[in-house]
Amino acid sequence: AVVSTQSGHYGRDSKTYTTPRRPFEKERLDSELKLIGEFGLRNKREVWRVKYTLAKIRKAARELLTLEDKDPRRLFEGNAILRRLVRIGVLDENRMKLDYVLGLKTEDFLERRLQTQVFKLGLAKSIHHARVLIRQKHIRVRKQVVNIPSFIVRLDAQKHIDIAINSAYGSGREGRVKRKRMRAGDKGAADADEDED
Repeated sequence: AVVSTQSGHYGRDSKTYTTPRRPFEKERLDSELKLIGEFGLRNKREVWRVKYTLAKIRKAARELLTLEDKDPRRLFEGNAILRRLVRIGVLDENRMKLDYVLGLKTEDFLERRLQTQVFKLGLAKSIHHARVLIRQKHIRVRKQVVNIPSFIVRLDAQKHIDIAINSAYGSGREGRVKRKRMRAGDKGAADADEDED
């Protein structure tokens, strides 16, 4: 039997976000709007997606905290969660305890997005400019061009965020508009020469 999923692709049927239980809670609406403005997000779904990820991590940590300290499952799975969070830069190395995982906030994850990092590194004039640069393939992480604003930047990759090699902002050829203007400029200069003759 062929396993069919709703979207028709393997592995694409898992939820990535959950909608709020109370849709018109003023306090939550205000805080979500603040996050969207601060981190230059496209819509509420981007906030909910991060909240859902955080909720899953916290749920796993809570479950492990109910086990004994020396329980092999708690040691193995707990270390895996902590190492992963340290690697993406959400948790400090000196705070590698499950108790600290419960104190994580949505902002901690939003800080690690490529969009936020590009802005903080000064490659973009604003958080919104950062998103445009990423979508238009001007940004690379190491040698790979990344055009996904929500890409989570690992700590070891943070130093390697730069302008793409073949981007118009880098050493690539000029953009379409600039080339058009230069052609128009050349033509204008040629016409002026002809007039002088």
